[in-house]
Amino acid sequence: MSPDVPHSPDEADGEATEAFREGLLVGILVGEGHFGGDGRQPQVTLRMHVRHESLFRWIEAHFPGGRLYGPYTHGGRSYYQWMARGTYLRDELLPILERHVTPALDERTYERLQEMKSRYRLGLEARERPAPEADSLSTPTT
Repeated sequence: MSPDVPHSPDEADGEATEAFREGLLVGILVGEGHFGGDGRQPQVTLRMHVRHESLFRWIEAHFPGGRLYGPYTHGGRSYYQWMARGTYLRDELLPILERHVTPALDERTYERLQEMKSRYRLGLEARERPAPEADSLSTPTT
């Protein structure tokens, strides 16, 4: 390889690295993620076997707003679980998912994401709140 060619995505320029990171995370979430919540707040959950620890550590390093839990052993299975909730989910992860998860990419994941957004009114506050009209900001005259 020539010295100009990056050997890994982390050696690439900032924009390419960000695109790679988002693409890898979205791909993993499309294949293995869960889009739901606990009844009170939305959450995106990724649960995989402990043999994927290095991948979880990579996610933890590049998407530090989520939390990594585990390792857990339950029902004969050993796994880690990464979760995104709260402001991190709403302000950081959701925009990434909305940019990349489309019906053309994966219809079922798109539907699950839309269901989570609808159930927990994610992102709807700013979109549904109309901009105040100039007249409504002034004090009414009688």
